[in-house]
Amino acid sequence: MRTADTAAPFVAPAAKPRAQYTLRVVRTEQLSRHMVRIIAGGPDLSNFTPKDATDMYVKIHFLQPGVEYAEPVDVFGLRESMPREHWTTTRTYTVRWVDVAAREIAVDFVLHGDSGLAGPWAAAASPGDRIIMSGPGGAYKPDTDADWQLFAGDEAALPAIAAALESLPADTRGHAYLEVDTAADILILDKPDGVELTWVFRNGAAPDQGTVLLDAVANGPWPEGTVHAFVHGEREYMKQLRDLLFKQRGLARSQVSLSGYWAYGRTEDYFQAEKKQPIGQIL
Repeated sequence: MRTADTAAPFVAPAAKPRAQYTLRVVRTEQLSRHMVRIIAGGPDLSNFTPKDATDMYVKIHFLQPGVEYAEPVDVFGLRESMPREHWTTTRTYTVRWVDVAAREIAVDFVLHGDSGLAGPWAAAASPGDRIIMSGPGGAYKPDTDADWQLFAGDEAALPAIAAALESLPADTRGHAYLEVDTAADILILDKPDGVELTWVFRNGAAPDQGTVLLDAVANGPWPEGTVHAFVHGEREYMKQLRDLLFKQRGLARSQVSLSGYWAYGRTEDYFQAEKKQPIGQIL
């Protein structure tokens, strides 16, 4: 029988190392005026385990320019070996598709000119460029037991909505509302015939200045029966849609996947920090 004097000291189990995938750009595709697809690949993807989710996402790790890193770069090990200002900068992106057998993964990037970090990188990316990812995360997939599906989002949510539409049974009914800048940003999407697709346009307005997406959802058809909704995009916009869905339409929390993917005028670091504050909380 062990006593307090003879018991072995408690040793916390080592944290499970997070998966890192160091890949190379294979090819790029210009999808629209403001969206480019990066297809990356490499042997590391043989260890990638996809989520059973249509909003699957990865963290992309950008090395700091002008800093020399020991090779091969261990982005999580940097926190033990280098000062904080040399750690990577991370951005979160939806996986558009992944083919583990072919060792390829596709991520769509929204382009905002010279502003930001990931967009300019994607605009200039060429085959052979390194890209480091970790993950994946994600949990949502459409509830096919619902009578109809509702999708609403901006460019940031477009890859996840497109993946969800592709996954639906052929007899699915529903409505999808997609906000982009202009008609030059429309994409051809695979979807069931029973899902009506509505594109709405900001036409140069700042993402936090208009209500075109909110108005489209509020004034659009609302079929009978239970709905399962996926509503994601700019944070303040999502708060308005939250009120529409929960307060006006009376939906249950279990019927809605809703979150802010980003916040206008915020970097991702600032946006993530605000999630713990009242301004960053949606649900």
